[in-house]
Parts: sequence; structure tokens; C-alpha cells
Amino acid sequence: MADARINWFPGHMNKARREIAKAMPKVDLVMEILDARIPGSSSNPLVPELRGEKPFLKILNKADLADPGATGAWIRHLENTPGVRAIAVQKEKSGEVKGLLDVARGMLPDRRKGGRPILAMILGIPNVGKSTLINIMCGRAIAKVGNRPAVTQHQARIKAAKDFVLLDTPGFLWPRLDPPECGSRLAVTGAIRDAVLDLDEIAFFAARYMIARYPERLAEKYKIEKTEYEPYELLEHLGARRGCLGRGGMLNLQKASEIFLRELRAGGMGRLTLEWPKTQG
Repeated sequence: MADARINWFPGHMNKARREIAKAMPKVDLVMEILDARIPGSSSNPLVPELRGEKPFLKILNKADLADPGATGAWIRHLENTPGVRAIAVQKEKSGEVKGLLDVARGMLPDRRKGGRPILAMILGIPNVGKSTLINIMCGRAIAKVGNRPAVTQHQARIKAAKDFVLLDTPGFLWPRLDPPECGSRLAVTGAIRDAVLDLDEIAFFAARYMIARYPERLAEKYKIEKTEYEPYELLEHLGARRGCLGRGGMLNLQKASEIFLRELRAGGMGRLTLEWPKTQG
């Protein structure tokens, strides 16, 4: 089954892009929240052009769900770009998250003596955990949090410290998700609303990748003894164990797909990364 092209670009995302472009000249630094499981696919290709040469801090969030070897490779890869610093964090380690302000200050040494507060624009795709990180950095619940895409709808200035202001922006994607695998990875991790997806196809995409990259995780999770099998066989096996078989033993593919994706997103198959830097294969 070929990977289906996914395009999800609600009207408010186009508005967010225009507002970000308008505000960018006023900011000192750009902070982009990435999903550590898909650092490439969660990097918005519109941001480099929008930021120009401003210092750029890429924050790989949800590092506790990602393959640590891949995360290290991604950090090295991202920092090959001039002006870019990359760091991995997880919300459970609040000290790491609060330390992001110091990392940002270090990228702007000339701004540390007096003057107006640092203004940092904070960007991120939907459902990447941006609002949660903002609340931790600020030490208070100020940004609206929700376990679904597109919770933040408007820009907001948030005082994170005496010398630091965050310009929170709505999560936005881009009009054309290329290559098709990019949209599939975003869908697997929950950055695109399930309601607009064919979950069967997304589950097949995830299953193919897991069979190729992490077969031992699947064997342990679902007690699989076979060494060679196809995505449908995996979901059928899962379905038998999770009560997804109907009359005559027919698989309820929709239900099995939902369970598979839910368990993968929650870290039920261990720490995994869905893409590696091109130089890593």
C-alpha cells in the first residue's frame, strides 16, 4: 500500500503564518519545539525563511519517548546549520525545561546587560507539547494545554522572567506535506486530527516501519513468534489479543488500528524514533 498524501491546513493556520511573518522582525530569538520522535518531519520548512539569521533554538521535546541514539544523531545534524542550537528535553524533568531560558540567554550574549527583555518567538507544530513547556518555563499555568492538535489559536506575549518574554504562537503546519511520509509521520504521532485521517493507512505505515526498524519491540509487546510478516498480519495478531475480532473471526481493522496507534503514541512499545537524519540512514 502506497503512503497516502496528507494535507491538513485549517484556515487559522494560514492566519498564524501571516501573523508570525509580521511579528518576526521584532523578536531576538526563535525557539521551535520539535517532536523528538520525528525531528525532521516536525521541523516546519517555512520557519528558516521566516527567521532569517536570528539565533535559532531547536527543542526536541518528548525525548523520553524517542530512541536516545537517534536523538543524539539529530542534535548533531541540526547543529550543523549556522546559528542553530539543539537540545532535548522531557516535561517530567522540569529543571531541563526551565534551563531553556538560560540556554537562550547564552545565545544572545550582547543582550544580557540591561535594555529591554529578550523577546523570543516560540513555534511548534500542533500537539507537540509547546504549551506544557511554556507553563514549566514560566513556573505557572498560563498557556492552555490539551492533548489534541491546534489548541493555541492566537499569539500571546508571556512574561517568563524579568528579562525574558515569550511570544507564543498557534501551532501551524504547512500547505503541502512533502514527501508523503512526512504527513504520515505527523499523523502517527498525533499532530494531525484523527478525524481527518484514514487510520487504517496510518496504522499500516507505522506497522511497516516498526517491522523494519524495531521488530523486537513488536515481538515483546504482542508476543509474536514469527520473524517475517506483513502489517495486516500484525494488526490481526493485535486484534486477536485486544478483542478486535468480530463474527467469524473477522478483524475489526479500524479498532485494531486505533489501539495500535494509541499504544505507539503513549510509548507502549518503548523509546522509538520514526526517522533518522539522512546521513544516518
